[in-house]
Amino acid sequence: MRKLVGVSLIVLLSACASQTTQPEVEDLAGSAGNGLGGSDLMGSGSDRASYFSQLQDPNSILSQRSVYYEYDSYTVKSEYRELVLAHAKFLRDNASASVILQGNTDDRGSREYNLALGQRRADSVKNMMTLAGARDGQIEAVSLGEEKPRALGYGESAWSQNRRSDIIYRGE
Repeated sequence: MRKLVGVSLIVLLSACASQTTQPEVEDLAGSAGNGLGGSDLMGSGSDRASYFSQLQDPNSILSQRSVYYEYDSYTVKSEYRELVLAHAKFLRDNASASVILQGNTDDRGSREYNLALGQRRADSVKNMMTLAGARDGQIEAVSLGEEKPRALGYGESAWSQNRRSDIIYRGE
């Protein structure tokens, strides 16, 4: 009986181990067919082009997509308030639009600390946007910590460019 239970346990454990699945990885660039970037998001091609032209017009505040922070801070500076509120208004006025807010840090501090700080940075922008009328379901806040630097090197000129939250529209 013990031998039967032992063999059954080994078979069960090996079956469980062989059924590992790969986690789904979301294509943030919005490839066709994933529900993020095709015509499903904005309607017809001309509607979609009009939608994205508003976001890419260099004369529009909506073309600005980064909020920068002081060292070890996640408070949105007053100079970025208008930027965040403009994106919140755009989300409020375009119910099918959604964004991913990516919180980033410089490379000082431990990996765990930087992931937590990056999340607080993304969350601070999300909170400001939802208070301004964007729906919670339109916004995903994630932390990249120090993993996606904008500037390489050491010193304040590089670090200040890496302490940011990036606003990424799905499907763009």
